Amino acid sequence: MDQQKIGRFLRELRSEQGLTQAQVAERLNVSNRSVSRWENGATMPDFDLLMQLSDCYNIEVGELLDGERKTDSTQGDSAETLIKAADYQNAEKITYTKKLFYFFLAGILAMALYLTIDALGLAATSPYDAISGFLLGLVLGGLLVGALYSSRYMGKIKAAKLRLLRLREKR
Repeated sequence: MDQQKIGRFLRELRSEQGLTQAQVAERLNVSNRSVSRWENGATMPDFDLLMQLSDCYNIEVGELLDGERKTDSTQGDSAETLIKAADYQNAEKITYTKKLFYFFLAGILAMALYLTIDALGLAATSPYDAISGFLLGLVLGGLLVGALYSSRYMGKIKAAKLRLLRLREKR
C-alpha cells in the first residue's frame, strides 16, 4: 500500500465532491487535522473510518486501498478487496503494537528513574520530590492506559463514542 498515493486519491475524491477538509471531518466525526494527515500521506485512517470514507465518496474500499478507481472489468473482484482489507488491518495492528511497546518502554524507564531517586534517598529533597511524584504519576497513568489498551477496552470505548456521535447526528 502506498500511503502517498492513497492520500492523493483521497484529496482528489474530496475535490471532486466539492467538499472541504472541514466538511469531510464533520461527516466522519474526526478533526480537520486527521483529514489533512490522510491526504498528505502522513497517516492512514482507521479501518472503520476507511469504510465510512468509501461510503462518503461512493466508491469501493478496494479502490481506496489501491489509491485509484477500478475499471469496470475488475469491479467484482471481492477476494482481492478482502485480501487488501486484511493487509490494511494487519498494518494497523503493527502500528498499534509499536505504539503500545513505546508506551510501556516509557513507563519502564520512568519507573527505573523513580526507583533510582528513591534508592538514593533523594526523594525527600526539594527538586527530587516533585520529580519523583511526577514519575510515579507517569508510571501509574501508563499502567492504567496500558491495561485499557491491552484489554481492548479502548476499542469498545471508541465504538461507544462513535455510536453516541451518530445518535447526536440523527437528532
